[in-house]
Amino acid sequence: MREEDLVRYKQLRDAMLERFEEAFTSDAETERSRTAESYRNRLGLAAGGHTLFTLTAWLGEQMVGAISAEIDPRAKVRHIAHIVGMMVSPELQGVGLGRALLEQALEMLEGEPVLEQVTLSVSAGNAAAVALYERCGFKRYGLLDQAIKLPDGRYVAKALMCRHLRDSGTAPPASP
Repeated sequence: MREEDLVRYKQLRDAMLERFEEAFTSDAETERSRTAESYRNRLGLAAGGHTLFTLTAWLGEQMVGAISAEIDPRAKVRHIAHIVGMMVSPELQGVGLGRALLEQALEMLEGEPVLEQVTLSVSAGNAAAVALYERCGFKRYGLLDQAIKLPDGRYVAKALMCRHLRDSGTAPPASP
């Protein structure tokens, strides 16, 4: 993603948060009040924050998908990346766009010598997303019950998933 894409990124993000409240930890109302410039940290480490990169997908002039990868700069966990903000416009879900974004992100992460594994969390009830992550090599290592509390009082559980980027000499975590 580039600086000039921030307005389109905010438009996509706002629409996705509004339509799929169960899928995101952020809430639509709070995020709507943010400016496009406030997402500048998603441009990469040089832009501030902990984002390694944000990949975007376009259909003409419309941004229709995005995925970000972040790291924690602390020395003991610097070997772990985190996939965040995965989104694909509803009209293009199920055609392989999400998989293409995820595979490109994983390829980029595999190219970072310090990184050994990548994590993500996904709404446990989102069977299509969970299946996509599993097809791309992620394994569930936990379930956070009541991870999200929606405005109407409903709770959403999050599946916690991990994928090793290269052999680190240890076995992958077992599913609970």
